[in-house]
Formats: sequence, C-alpha cells, structure tokens
Amino acid sequence: MTPQYDAIVIGAGHNGLTCAAYLAKAKLKVLVLERRSVIGGATLTEEFHPGFRNSVFSYLVSLLDRRVTQELELHRHGLELLHRPGGSLSLLPGDHMYLPRDTARAQEAIARFSKADAEAYPAFEAMLGDMGELVREIARDVPPNFAGGWSDIWRLLGKANSFRKLSAERQLELTELMTMSIGDVLDRWFESDPIKGLYGFEGIIGNYADAYTPGTAYVLLHHVFGEVDGRTGAWAYARGGMGSISEAMANAFRAAGGAILTDASVAEIKRESGRATGVVLHDGREFSAGIVAANTHPKVLFGQLIDPAETPPQFRQRIDGYRSESATFRMNVALSELPRFESLDHDERGLAAMQNTIDICPSLAYINAAYDDAKHQGWAKKPVISMCIPTLLDDSLAPEGCHVMSLFCQHFRRELPDGRSWDEVREEVADQIIDTVAAYAPNFRTAVVGRQINSPLDIERKLNMLGGDIFHGKLSLNQIFALRPVGGYADHRMPVEGVYLCGSGAHPGGGVSGIPGRNAAMTILKDQRRGRRRQV
Repeated sequence: MTPQYDAIVIGAGHNGLTCAAYLAKAKLKVLVLERRSVIGGATLTEEFHPGFRNSVFSYLVSLLDRRVTQELELHRHGLELLHRPGGSLSLLPGDHMYLPRDTARAQEAIARFSKADAEAYPAFEAMLGDMGELVREIARDVPPNFAGGWSDIWRLLGKANSFRKLSAERQLELTELMTMSIGDVLDRWFESDPIKGLYGFEGIIGNYADAYTPGTAYVLLHHVFGEVDGRTGAWAYARGGMGSISEAMANAFRAAGGAILTDASVAEIKRESGRATGVVLHDGREFSAGIVAANTHPKVLFGQLIDPAETPPQFRQRIDGYRSESATFRMNVALSELPRFESLDHDERGLAAMQNTIDICPSLAYINAAYDDAKHQGWAKKPVISMCIPTLLDDSLAPEGCHVMSLFCQHFRRELPDGRSWDEVREEVADQIIDTVAAYAPNFRTAVVGRQINSPLDIERKLNMLGGDIFHGKLSLNQIFALRPVGGYADHRMPVEGVYLCGSGAHPGGGVSGIPGRNAAMTILKDQRRGRRRQV
C-alpha cells in the first residue's frame, strides 16, 4: 500500500527543512525526501581530513531570518551562533586594509589611501544601512504576481508604500542601486582602489559578471540585508559549522512529528488531472500527497521531475531561458598553523581582524581581469578569493593548535573551453588558488595538510544546482522579486496544482535565510485554509 502524507518536501536543504518544519508544526503529516545520504544540502558540515571538519558549501551566518530562528526555536534545538568582531580585512599588494564596524576607526584605515574616501564613508555606510532595512522588509514577504488578483495588487501597493517612506534622495539611490553596476556606483562614491575592491567583491560574489555589468549593485544589497540576533549587517559562525543549522531545523521538524528519508532520489512528481498526487523514487518506491514542495533548482523541478511540456507555453518559454551560473569554486583547507599575512601584525589586533572575512580583491580592475580570464580560458589566473578561519572562534573543528579555512573563489566557468572537464583540471586550479593566497602569506602552502575541492561541476553534481549556481539561478534584474523564478509565479505556487517551489529559486533568492522555505509554507497553509487552487 502506498504511504499517504499530507505534504511531501523534496530536498533536505535548509529551505526544505524550514518549509517542512512549519507544515509539521501546523499538524500536517509531512515527509522530507533527500536524494543524498546526508541532510543539509549546501548547509552541511563534513570531516574532510582526519580530525578536521568544516562547512562544505555555505560557510557564514547573516541572512538567516530571525523569525525562522525564533519560530522554530533553533537555539533550543542545538543552534549556537558565534558572533564575529565585525568588519572586513582586504589583502593588498604589500599592504592591507581592515575596516572594523566602528565607523571612526574605519575612516582612519581608509584615510591611508584617500582622505576624500574616508570623508565619504559614513554617508555611504548610512545609505547601505537604510537600504539593507528596506531590502530585508521586501525580502521577507511573498512578492506579488504580475497580472494577479486583488491580493497581489494590495501587496504591490504595500511595497510601494515602503518605498514612499524613504526620503527623495534615498528613493533615487535605491533606483540606481537596483539598475546600475557595482563599479559605476563605487566610482561615484570613492576614488581609491582598496575601498572599491572591497565593496566591488560584494557585487560579484556568486555572480558571474564583471564590475561594470548592470545590476551587480543589487547583489551588494542582497548581502547587506542580513542580521544576526537583531544586529543589522552582522555576520557569525555556527558552532560546529553550517551543518548545525540544518541539524537544528531537522530536530525542530522531527519534534513536530515529521519524517526524513535519505537516499531517496525523486524521479517524478505524480499527477492526475493536472494536480500533484505524490512522487515516485528512482528505486520505484511511491509516496502519495496532495501537496509537493520542491526545494530544488527551478529547472530541476521543470525538466527532471515534471515535463515542461505540461505547463503553459509562456511559463515553459521563460523557464527554458532561466539563467544559472555563479562561476564559483569552493575549497576547504586543513592548516597546521595560521597563515601569516606579510602585511599584517599577528598581535591581538591582527588576530581579531582575521576572525572576520579576509578578501583578496584589491581593485575593480582585479575583478575585471578575473572575469576576462574566465571568459576566455575558463578560470581566473588571479581569482577573487574570500576566506574565513572559523577555528579562531570555534575550536571544535580542528585538532588543538590547528585550523580550518574556507575559500570562496570567483570566477570559474561551469563549461570549460575546448571540451575540457573540471575533473581533469580541478587539482591544477586548486594549486593555483593556493598559490594566490601564498603570495600574501608565504607559509600558507606548507601549512596546508589537507584540502577539499568543489569545482562548479562538483557543486552541480553533489547538490543538483544546475550550472554550479549556488543561488539556484542568477540574481539578475529579470530573475528577482516578482520575476523569480519567472513572472506570474513568484508566490511559490507553480503551474501544476499542488506543487510549490520552496528553495532559493524563489524570492528572495540564495543565501542561508530560510525565507523561501518559510514563505512557501505560509502560502501552502493559506491555500489549505481557503481550499484555494490555481487555475492554469
């Protein structure tokens, strides 16, 4: 007899677990199916070298929505956040720039390179703070659908009212940030390379683009709307790695009566008369449910699990054109000692700076060179690199006296020229990344005793993120807000009745926020109460 559930969630990544936990708390009988043998998706901790553990893919906490943390009681279920001092450390040729959270001290650091930039910095920081609060408000809600009903019109008017509350100058700045390149925005505010490089990286992180690609300024906004325990713009580590987030979510889900099945790869979403009735696994097992929430890439949902030919022509056309490539290469390294960056004093103040993000992105020209290299040869000769050393705050991840480091690197194309495969070149490229870091810390190469490599192909294969896209699709202007994943379907309801999208392919996009999962669950529960069905 086919097991019966009220709802099935495909994918035990953090958004799938979030969605499932809310549904289970609402007394629905819920099953989560995960194709891998471990839960967590990109929110995962693994031992990658004997005695060394680290977050495999995602590696920092900031966008995790406070409502999700509180409503699912994640701290009670095992989540502990370790607050970083705050700020960013940017490595420069023969020098460095550390911007702490304290504005006056940050101005002192910037003034070494430009007094004019130091004077402009407080206004720039205030502008980003205001924009971050607005973007957070927009990100937390289900966006309206174009050509929707009255509820969509009211939601759209509500967003317009939030925009109206901004000053005239802030309204203009927001419009510019939503449409301009990160390079053009930074050129307007600053004159020196170090400050432009530091903020320029935020516009291309997980985004295959150069610094002057229109729309990259929005990606900066996407990374500043976060908060940690109410502190806007703060970042933290999860003790035990990012896998502790998914474990806490799974604990909350199980406590509400939910069930998780691993090694359960879904082959197809079953349908009758245009409505979902359950799923079939690749091993032949079947499970029934009138609700199926997919924590998958949109083109996996409509391409692998549902034939796009069964959807409306306009939807099919747009989903076919959905763009997905983040040009990301992800590494973890096990270290016998801390890297000793030549330009940094390794005293108490220097170690405090290293507890934060450490970037190699000295200028906008550096970003553009990395992009051009990737465009022509497949990967950057001198990549943009963002590094974190979580063991400076969490000694549970490595043996005493040793450390782990996360390296998030751009730009690396999913498809290489001349038919080459990442399986052929991944070790060579990893060596090149290590050489790039060693140019700033000569002891780094010999300090590396183990490493874990995830090329764009590895990311695609392991996580089913097409194009190796860590955001489940580019955060371009035609793939955000009411256009994510495509116009007319931004409210999580897909063009097959009973099917919902609950992953990062839905608004507000990528990052460990839990917002797509929560909002999808709220939409499902609303439909349950109203007996609503989408008319296709």
